[in-house]
Amino acid sequence: MTTNSSTPIIEVRDLHVQYKARTGSLFKADRINAVNGVSLQIDRGETLGIVGESGCGKSTTAKVLLGLEKPTSGEIFIDGKPVVSRSAKTRRSFGRTVSAVFQDPATALNSRMLVRDALIDPLEVHGIGTKIQRIERVRDLIHMVGLPSSALEALPSQMSGGQRQRVAIARALALDPQLIVADEPTSALDVSVRAQVLNLITDLVADLGLTLVFVSHDLSVVRHVCDRVAVMMLGGVNYYTGE
Repeated sequence: MTTNSSTPIIEVRDLHVQYKARTGSLFKADRINAVNGVSLQIDRGETLGIVGESGCGKSTTAKVLLGLEKPTSGEIFIDGKPVVSRSAKTRRSFGRTVSAVFQDPATALNSRMLVRDALIDPLEVHGIGTKIQRIERVRDLIHMVGLPSSALEALPSQMSGGQRQRVAIARALALDPQLIVADEPTSALDVSVRAQVLNLITDLVADLGLTLVFVSHDLSVVRHVCDRVAVMMLGGVNYYTGE
């Protein structure tokens, strides 16, 4: 079935995420509104920035987009189809459509797995290709992010922070996703390598025709990378630039 190119990859409407607080009574705990009425849509081929100070709800919104967080209320659509359950099938669909690059590659990668195994793992889980095809795909991925083939035989602990984040980006691309959510992907890196990783991300987005959600607290970086910007404050989108 073909997908209408004008249909957003992911859309959220009136999104709310609440957490129980330690305050309140025994039978009625107070609730914290981490996300409060956010509505966003991510169109194909665009780069959407979500920016805001710590605690504003941007990372929680990113987790909902990735299917890692269940919203308290609100509607979510993938390719125009509503997500009505959190079944294994739905999570698998999320995994093929949306991929993530997290803040700290040291914790995002399994320290006991060789880079080769870390990249092959999602292909095996989703049953993509033959063994030979998976090996070729992994070689292509590692070259795509600017690392030599010898990096496939290394452990994450044997690599620098910038190299680990490149591996994390390669893994995010493994399933050929339609959308990548990058949550503060350079904040844990040395200043000297941040620009390199940012340039890599923007080049991959342009070369592969990817759609990107870039979450950051740094407005100057978001302006450099993104087509549109949503500014979050106190769980809501208070200012939005775009068409």
